[in-house]
Amino acid sequence: MTATLPPSPSEGPIAGVAGRVELPPGSVPADSRFVNDDLLPVPVAQRRWTTYNFAALWVGMAHNIPSWLLASGLIALGMDWKQAVFTIALANLIVLAPMLLTGHAGPKYGIPFPVLARSSFGLRGANLPALVRAAVACAWFGIQTWIGGQGIFILLGKIFGGWTNAAEVGGQPWTLWVCFVVFWALQLAIIYRGMDTLRRFENWAAPFVIVGALALLVWITAKAGGLGPLLDQPSKLGWGSDFWPVFFPSLMGMIAFWSTLSLNIPDFTRFAAGQRAQIWGQTLGLPTTMTLFALLSVFVTSGSQAVYGAAVWDPVALAAKTDNVFGLLFALVTVLIATISVNIAANVVSPAYDLANLAPKLINFRRGAMITGVVGVLIMPWKLTETPELYIFTWLGLVGGLLGTVAGILIADYWIVRRTVLDLAALYTPGSRYWYTSGWNLRAVAAFAVGGLLAVGGSHSAKGKGPFPEEGLIPLLKPLANYGWAVGLAAALVLYVALMLPVAREARD
Repeated sequence: MTATLPPSPSEGPIAGVAGRVELPPGSVPADSRFVNDDLLPVPVAQRRWTTYNFAALWVGMAHNIPSWLLASGLIALGMDWKQAVFTIALANLIVLAPMLLTGHAGPKYGIPFPVLARSSFGLRGANLPALVRAAVACAWFGIQTWIGGQGIFILLGKIFGGWTNAAEVGGQPWTLWVCFVVFWALQLAIIYRGMDTLRRFENWAAPFVIVGALALLVWITAKAGGLGPLLDQPSKLGWGSDFWPVFFPSLMGMIAFWSTLSLNIPDFTRFAAGQRAQIWGQTLGLPTTMTLFALLSVFVTSGSQAVYGAAVWDPVALAAKTDNVFGLLFALVTVLIATISVNIAANVVSPAYDLANLAPKLINFRRGAMITGVVGVLIMPWKLTETPELYIFTWLGLVGGLLGTVAGILIADYWIVRRTVLDLAALYTPGSRYWYTSGWNLRAVAAFAVGGLLAVGGSHSAKGKGPFPEEGLIPLLKPLANYGWAVGLAAALVLYVALMLPVAREARD
């Protein structure tokens, strides 16, 4: 295993432009199997995303059905609106920190997430975190596409009557499969046109979705007879011993929802005009938007409880209760735009780069996106959103634990071990400082294994509520399971630093 000292700013074939680094022509071997056009750094001249672009990106991603289900799901679990909004606001303030830390490498070096991971895991080892992230993204793509297709199906059924009573194929009406497939193809058609098309789409999609959510709030407020019934729904948990066992796993679930992006945010920040654009854009876009959307969601869900006697946590099912054709059409368009805006940005961009990193000479960004679309269908995504318990505790808890572990290693390597200084050309060159042992940094793998075990080893489900044993996969680790993301991040970060810094000191001496 070779030593891995942080390179000096003058080391390697790099050129600085106002704190941003660029590769001069010819500094990376053209025949390197670790290179293709999509993985190479974005030229400084093409890094032009502004603060508004990043804020709009987050508005577009935050305003979607699954994030609505997060907040409304907390109401369904027994929280009142104040508890639900507090949980979501705190979670998004917490997850913003690793988002900004890993995002720093994007504007500075113009590199995507899998290339950044080469610094810590090695040129070959980076495929481990990349494929973990890609697998999660493929699953999320399937979930979002199914939810969007289902929303279209329900709303069209209200408009066209017999649409939902069609003959079944594979246990579902064939018209539902048509909605699912058409929606699936529409998303891939947009991403196939490239990142600039995505930027333009997010710019106008963001405000449209906000208007749609506000319209739903106005409608349910009118049905409930004012805001009073929306705000008066009491907590079933209180603030005592019943609340905290629900709060902490819910908090980790809320964090886990965007822990995916805290890893691959360099896939977007690599296009930033500078650090200021990504820092302010994300700070203004993520926590504020998610908190506002949480408010809308819990108010509407509380209103549904007041109007219908039970919390309707699915906004599509709630919108379908209206008989107004214009309202149904508006809801249909909002569902389409909201789901497309988040699904493409959050769940197609990342695996497209991750799969390209796996075989750069065979898979480019567009082929990676197509593979993502196919895998997202094969995972049967409808099972993961059947109940709030399964969606928040099982799926998001497990995902958060694993991704928190990777985030801990990336942050430790970039900020503590290397102090934000990378040898850019070496990230693409076999035998370089990032080659480690045959392309793998075994210390990073060890930190990932230990952090992941501690984070998810105690995963458990309430009896009849999920796939895990009630006593936990590893009973000794069960107390850690409700804090999976934090445990994984902290454990992997500390262990990685402990393993790497002595090697760096030895190399200096």
